[in-house]
Amino acid sequence: MAEPFETTVVGSMPKPPWLYNQVPLDTKGFDHHGAGSDWLLSGEALQNAQDDAVRLAVYDQETAGVRIISDGEQRRKTYLTYVTSQLGGFDYETLAEKWIRDGRRLAQVGRCTGPVEWFSPIVVNDLRFLLTNTTSPVKVTLPGPMTVIDSTFDAYYGDERSFAMAVADAINKEAKSLDALGPAVIQFDEPVFSRYPEKVAKWGIEALDRCSDGLRAQTAVHVCYSYTIPGVERPIKHSYPQILAELERSQIDQLALEFQAPQLDPALLEFCPSKTILFGCIDNANPEIENAEQIALRLLAAGEHHDPEKIQAAPDCGLTLLTQATARAKLSALFRGAQIALDHLSGQGGSSHGHHYHDH
Repeated sequence: MAEPFETTVVGSMPKPPWLYNQVPLDTKGFDHHGAGSDWLLSGEALQNAQDDAVRLAVYDQETAGVRIISDGEQRRKTYLTYVTSQLGGFDYETLAEKWIRDGRRLAQVGRCTGPVEWFSPIVVNDLRFLLTNTTSPVKVTLPGPMTVIDSTFDAYYGDERSFAMAVADAINKEAKSLDALGPAVIQFDEPVFSRYPEKVAKWGIEALDRCSDGLRAQTAVHVCYSYTIPGVERPIKHSYPQILAELERSQIDQLALEFQAPQLDPALLEFCPSKTILFGCIDNANPEIENAEQIALRLLAAGEHHDPEKIQAAPDCGLTLLTQATARAKLSALFRGAQIALDHLSGQGGSSHGHHYHDH
């Protein structure tokens, strides 16, 4: 079995300031196309710089004690369009306006103007580069169908379910080409699951299972309440009981869940006993560094409601919006907290039962 509280990440790491100009999320016109943010180099120089940024992201994660690492998504302006813009059927030249994230905000989004198709590998070379620069187990991320649909204006399918299944089939082809290289985890990012529990039940799980069909790697899904944006409400919809019960019946092996920022009750984990949980105990929006002792208490509290061997310590979400120094310090606190929690478990003969730790 896995060691309890193994540390991992959700995906993104901050980009170095010499590589990328990151604009704040409340900049006018900011959207899922990374409007306003841009690379500081171009051509071959950009490729070499992105390679170096990946090496740095690997170093930063490994040095902080992260066991299952990513490439920090250093080549992606956004986690979503990096993939969808290379599929057939998407138009990012002529954008459309659309309310996204359950009416949370009005955004400029790309359009689906034809059948969604996968032509050739999209992130395979990125994964190949990562694997040649580390011996750690690695994860690679892809956007999930419901989040792709929520972030796109549908001018072709006219039916969410059909659009979702087409996206799922394309994402599955990409996932299979990644799987051939031997990553430890392939993760599908579905932040919008938290916003649409009814759709999750109707077709979200079916689409997710289609994405993960036939893969050898462990599969994960990431669910969160999306980025904190200054001046935009971030309602915490109490959807976890519903969506976790639905995810329990999916084929997905791991659920990466936000718990820290909204301070959700770890008892929610009782809805998904069979899954490995990437338990969010680092806030990706607040620059304050979490206390290792508090992280340990949160993990031990989670271990009251779920098998600790199926709990991994993780951030709530990607760390891309933090500074590099803050991200490093947070990951280090995450590792230390996981070590404290593990030592505590070992001190009890490996079982968390019998001692109840309440996180105040």
